[in-house]
Amino acid sequence: MAFLKVILLPLSCLYGFIVGIRNFFFNNGILKSKSFSIPIICVGNISVGGTGKTPHTEQIISALSNDFQIACLSRGYKRHTKGFILAKTDSTADEIGDEPLQIKNKFPNIQVACDAKRTRGIEKLLSLSPQPEVIILDDAFQHRYVKADKNIVLIDYNHPCYKDYLLPAGRLRETCSALKRADYLIVTKCPETLSPIEQRLFHKHLKIKPYQQLFFTTMRYGSILSLKADLPAPCLSNKSSILCVTGIAHPAPYIQYLRQFTSNITVLEYPDHHHFSKRDIRHITSSFEEILNTEKYIFTTEKDASRLKGCQLPQEIKEKIYYIPIEPIFLNKKELFIQDLKNYVTKNKK
Repeated sequence: MAFLKVILLPLSCLYGFIVGIRNFFFNNGILKSKSFSIPIICVGNISVGGTGKTPHTEQIISALSNDFQIACLSRGYKRHTKGFILAKTDSTADEIGDEPLQIKNKFPNIQVACDAKRTRGIEKLLSLSPQPEVIILDDAFQHRYVKADKNIVLIDYNHPCYKDYLLPAGRLRETCSALKRADYLIVTKCPETLSPIEQRLFHKHLKIKPYQQLFFTTMRYGSILSLKADLPAPCLSNKSSILCVTGIAHPAPYIQYLRQFTSNITVLEYPDHHHFSKRDIRHITSSFEEILNTEKYIFTTEKDASRLKGCQLPQEIKEKIYYIPIEPIFLNKKELFIQDLKNYVTKNKK
């Protein structure tokens, strides 16, 4: 693995040079960033996947939705449609992507849209009635054609950016110097017992500026839910068997969490944002049938569940599928973070 990283480092240097030139053009006004008449809040990162953007975006929506008319704009990664599309209550992951679908299912009263061209997407949202008072951009920190009013950057505790390399040798989209564009930095997936010393080390390594705020969150699992909303959660024990189906960037913590219920776990791993084909469904079905235990269930992640809901699943399989939502829990100053966002939107909404 280390040898492969060395081989890829020249490509990382070339990639970094191209990204650096692009940022130079934006920083010096050669490429233009567009401002808008309402507050734009961007939730993003500088690494590839797995930092918990969707749960953090959902928490921000939950905190602001009672006071403001909110819209959420995403590119709709791996959707099968093009251009601007406004999510509906019956939209599918194929139409809008799994993350926007998850957000729309949780917050049916807000406007959720997809557009790879964020400036066009914002303009389309502003033409709607009622017009949003604040727009949250999902995964748009590198989309600099939009000038966000507040940039929130997430950093995975288990893969800190200051120990990583640029693509393709590492997972970074930009160097750590890009963090100076952020207003808030959130270190995610921390242990609940994160010590003050560790927090100070992150503050030092991330080179936090006076205008920036640093927060720490951990992920907490919620109640077990059924893919069929009317079914109760199963009573799991070590006699139970689980077929764990995942299509996310880092499934290991989820699989480890399931091991508290039973050690009898069979895992089917698919790539991040994987669209389940008919062949995949047949494989999942046959793998489930091969488990001889009568007390058996299929567990998947919340993001995977949003995609599976749109698949043609056999009824007896659909009734056995469960998922566990996750939410970020702030280890420090959550009220300060939320109140700061509320104050800014209140002062600057149209």
